Amino acid sequence: MFSIRPLPEFTEWLDGLSDASVRGVVAARIKRLERGLMGDVEPVGDRVSELRIHFGAGWRIYFVQRGVRLIVLLAGGSKRTQKTDIKRAKALAALLN
Repeated sequence: MFSIRPLPEFTEWLDGLSDASVRGVVAARIKRLERGLMGDVEPVGDRVSELRIHFGAGWRIYFVQRGVRLIVLLAGGSKRTQKTDIKRAKALAALLN
């Protein structure tokens, strides 16, 4: 089990998703992450990982794991904005240190 802590930037992104079904799929995926079910996750560098959601536009959640039980959600986006989203997530992660 993990304790999930979203940054305000992540919450703003999630709340800004116009499609309620996408918001639901992302929220369900976060619930599974909270239970320890990592699923399709890959490191993207600088201790930031990308959780891939194979739905619609190919949604992504960027996070860092702090300690054994804490995950900080940094940012989100789609496959189309992936490069920009990774840069943003890394910048946000650097502010946490």
